[in-house]
Amino acid sequence: MEYQIGAKIKKLRKARKLTLQDVATETGFSPALISQIENNNVSPPIATLSKLAKFFDVKMGLFFEDEEGEVKYEVVRRSERREVSRVISKAGTGHGYAYEALSFRKRNKKMEPFLVTVSERPDEETLYNHEGEEFLLILKGRAEILLEQERIILEEGDAVYFDASLRHRLLACDSEEVEVLAVVTR
Repeated sequence: MEYQIGAKIKKLRKARKLTLQDVATETGFSPALISQIENNNVSPPIATLSKLAKFFDVKMGLFFEDEEGEVKYEVVRRSERREVSRVISKAGTGHGYAYEALSFRKRNKKMEPFLVTVSERPDEETLYNHEGEEFLLILKGRAEILLEQERIILEEGDAVYFDASLRHRLLACDSEEVEVLAVVTR
């Protein structure tokens, strides 16, 4: 099952009568990247979605919601998780990770939980930031988190909680895959 993130972004843009260039100018992303996202050629990282949500003044959860009505609680079975993949940077390079939404039926959430899988370490180490807070728990493997100028090694079972306005990036330490529970707020 797919989220149709691109269609939702395009709908928001068109409802506000904005061009790709308008969105690009205000967000700092290229018009080409916005177009690729809208056409579902690529899926943006969480930080990019957060900036787009802020720009459009919507909750980031909107991008992961069904069109169904509001629910008071939800149970998401392993087989029901929704994967967001093909994550790329503003420059169009691969990040080597994918994430799965662990909640997508509950609307107006104060947090967004994801299972992030980091499969490789990219050559570039671009740092990202967004509004809100972020919590990461290493479920499997070894990771390195970059927080501004600091580099911290996280082992299986380690957790980090930080203000997401800090420039940050999570990287795999070795060639092994890393699984992370990530909870992001706006």
